[in-house]
Amino acid sequence: MDKGWGVVIVAAGRGTRMGTTESKQFLLLQDKPVFIHTLEVFAALDEIREIILVTGAADVERCLKWVKEHQLDSRVRVIPGGKERQHSVHEGLKALGTDGVLVHDGVRPFVTREQIRECMAASASGEGAVLAVPVKDTIKQVNAEGMVTATPDRSSLWSIQTPQAFRLSSLLEAYESAERDGFLGTDDAMLAERQGMSVKVVKGSYTNIKLTTPEDLQYAAFWLEGVKKR
Repeated sequence: MDKGWGVVIVAAGRGTRMGTTESKQFLLLQDKPVFIHTLEVFAALDEIREIILVTGAADVERCLKWVKEHQLDSRVRVIPGGKERQHSVHEGLKALGTDGVLVHDGVRPFVTREQIRECMAASASGEGAVLAVPVKDTIKQVNAEGMVTATPDRSSLWSIQTPQAFRLSSLLEAYESAERDGFLGTDDAMLAERQGMSVKVVKGSYTNIKLTTPEDLQYAAFWLEGVKKR
């Protein structure tokens, strides 16, 4: 990766499940917006040469203000996204000039530097890599009537997280193919998979949660307070 790594951090969602008028990525966590905590993790890595924050068009200016306030403006560019997450990521990918790319959710502030590096290393030796954790609960497949139709073997099931790491040119090709076909996937790896790319799972951590509900935000505050006391 001669041109190094870039990161696309997605912070364009509305987060209706949080039950707040403010978007979840902008809620304060120890006096900082959630997405700033996330940016700081990636900005601390020397391997990261470019960081693209993708947000809603109406939020670009205030994100720029926060980025400057927290002295991240030399590493971060803020651009408007699209209608769906997939469209926003695509805009971020097109703005990068690196060889490798990591795509990460702006509301996952607890990913560690070690996990990011492991993900990059796994991708560099193959085509793609994603952070994930083994599913702990029994999973049931259920039909439209709410009846159980199958119980998959839990040992083969993983809960996928971010970041997800790829060669930028390969992921851009996967996104362009999806756009031509009108295909919407649930994550970046899904678009890569439909192009025949191999994707390796890198074991992450159960603490790398996506802040989606009020309970998640309470957990996040509790977690950060514990980290401060160590």
